Amino acid sequence: MTTGTTDIEDVAASLAAGRKPRAHGPYRMEVGDAELAFRPVRIDDPVPTGRQILDAAGIRQVEEHLLFLVLSNGELEELRLDETADLRGGGVERFLIFASAESYRIELDRKVLEWGACAISGRVLKRLAGVDPATYGVWLEVRGGEDQPVGDSELVRLDGKGLERFFTGITQTTEGAA
Repeated sequence: MTTGTTDIEDVAASLAAGRKPRAHGPYRMEVGDAELAFRPVRIDDPVPTGRQILDAAGIRQVEEHLLFLVLSNGELEELRLDETADLRGGGVERFLIFASAESYRIELDRKVLEWGACAISGRVLKRLAGVDPATYGVWLEVRGGEDQPVGDSELVRLDGKGLERFFTGITQTTEGAA
C-alpha cells in the first residue's frame, strides 16, 4: 500500500471535476481562519465530527473554538463538536475555524450569516459577498444616519447591540475620466 499524497482524495478537486468524492479516505479538505486564509488538512473519516476536524487541523482545546461549514452557496453553518459532516456528499469541502466561544450574526447584502469572531474586515466582507474587491466597496448601514464605508483593512466590531448590516456596491473610479 502506498502512503504518498496520490492516495489522498482531494474533496475540492473531485467536486471541481464533477464527481463525488470516493467512499473511503483519507481525504484532503481545507480549513480557513477569520481572514479566509485556507490550508489543506488530511482526515481519514468520511463523516467526521466537528471535534475530529478541529483535531485534524491541529487545534488544541477544541472546546474554545468554533467550526463552520462553508456551504457551496457561500453561506456559513456552524458545526458543533458532536455533529458530523459527510465529506462524500458533495459541497462539503471547506471549513472555517475561529478561536472563540461565541458567534455573531451579521447581514450582508440582505443575507444573514453567522461569523465566529467579534470583528470583521472590509476585505473579508467582500470575499463573503463574492464580489470583485477591486471594483466593489462595502458599507456599514447606519439607520437614520449616513452609511459608513468600510475599508479593506478596517475592522468593524460585531459585539455591540443588535445586528450589524452591510451592503456592497460598485465604487466609482476616476480611471479614464477626461
